[in-house]
Amino acid sequence: MLATLNNLLWDRVLIFVLVPLGLWFTIASGAVQFRYFGHMFGIMREAFKHQAGRLSSFQALTLSVAGRVGGGNIAGVAVAISLGGPGAVFWMWVVGLIGMATSFFECSLAQLYKRKDADGIFRGGPAYYIEHGLGQRWLAVLFSILLLVTFGLAFIALQSYMVAASMSDSLGLPRWISGIVLAVALGGIVFGGIKRMASVTEWLVPVMGVGYLLMALVVISLNFTRVPDMLLLIVENAFGYGPALGGGVGAAIILGVKRGLFSNEAGLGSAPNVAAVAWVPHPAAQGVVQAFSVFIDTLVMCTCTAVIILLAGLDGAGMDGVVLTQNALAVHVGDWGRIFVSFALLLFAFSSIMYNYYLGENSINYLGGDSKKQVQVFRVFVLGLVLWGSLQDLGTVFAFADLTMGLLALVNLVAITLLWPVGRRLLRDYDARRRGPDGEPVLDPADFSDLDIDQQAWPARGE
Repeated sequence: MLATLNNLLWDRVLIFVLVPLGLWFTIASGAVQFRYFGHMFGIMREAFKHQAGRLSSFQALTLSVAGRVGGGNIAGVAVAISLGGPGAVFWMWVVGLIGMATSFFECSLAQLYKRKDADGIFRGGPAYYIEHGLGQRWLAVLFSILLLVTFGLAFIALQSYMVAASMSDSLGLPRWISGIVLAVALGGIVFGGIKRMASVTEWLVPVMGVGYLLMALVVISLNFTRVPDMLLLIVENAFGYGPALGGGVGAAIILGVKRGLFSNEAGLGSAPNVAAVAWVPHPAAQGVVQAFSVFIDTLVMCTCTAVIILLAGLDGAGMDGVVLTQNALAVHVGDWGRIFVSFALLLFAFSSIMYNYYLGENSINYLGGDSKKQVQVFRVFVLGLVLWGSLQDLGTVFAFADLTMGLLALVNLVAITLLWPVGRRLLRDYDARRRGPDGEPVLDPADFSDLDIDQQAWPARGE
């Protein structure tokens, strides 16, 4: 039943909503992700600035990258290639490029409608812009429940399972040991709150990202003359030309779109929860930063895994995602490559677990009215979930999470489509202020006084 519902949702509904909507956001915004691509690097200089007691834009970026760059980059890409063929990689790229525009608008809206809590921390996300932007509290509650079930529960257990399975395969480490180590490490961070999580991801994400990229560059250097043929293979298979590999062009498109969204989460409604926590002078500035996060995930990190697998020449028969990537890297650099993938997955998955935990906490906060007791209970429950997940075969859980993730995406895509006029106003305001005399876009809340925004989150100009 789960397989039937998933096929209906992903193969018949989402693929015909996600891609056209991303194209619409791209065209209607004047290709904002391409217009501002160079600006993304410039704005990163400002993102490093810290405000006392507030999370910086860079910390929000690394926290969102921590979630986007996870098991999907190692296992998900391998699954897409083994079932959909090399052409699936091309469609992951397409989803990533158009998803940058979708992410820009959903994260800009999350910033605009964010709220300041009693501790002075910003909270926001789709639940907030659905309630305060659309006035639909019931839909916001539904979204929060789906977010909690998908990320705060199912994906935490799944990430723990992937780490335990990988460490068992490469090092022979009992799964329960992996589960305990993950739970203890996670407990030392989440009980410190969002600020401690942001501080950890601020150094963890660059280290793990650069390390994985360097390994891919090593593989490319060892197989430099074969790279053009590999790229040609990807493009040919994406459109059904060349040798038939995987499940054909239909499978390549479906697997590419599905795994692309699973990896970069553009339009899913998860990243806006993290994007809202940063202090920025204008909501669209964080939208630009979060669009760059999608680029890092799909166009950089997913491509690294694709390069490692395709240049190894393995067909992937009888191998699950993680094992295929491990075996592929072993072909290039020897058996120690398996251990490298295991530790890369450990870092990726651990950072994703922190991110998933925060999404769950944000849902608990929204549903429970900022109850500190409920949050503490949730933290203890999550630690137990990490240990439980490391010991289970979670195939059914994965299928259920795919279903709830699809429903989550539908709710969010409907919301940002209805809020498109507001997103367009934000973009136009940002464009106009960039062309102004100082060139520094700062939101004037008076210009958006007709909207239900938190004035404490957006002080008047000059304050």
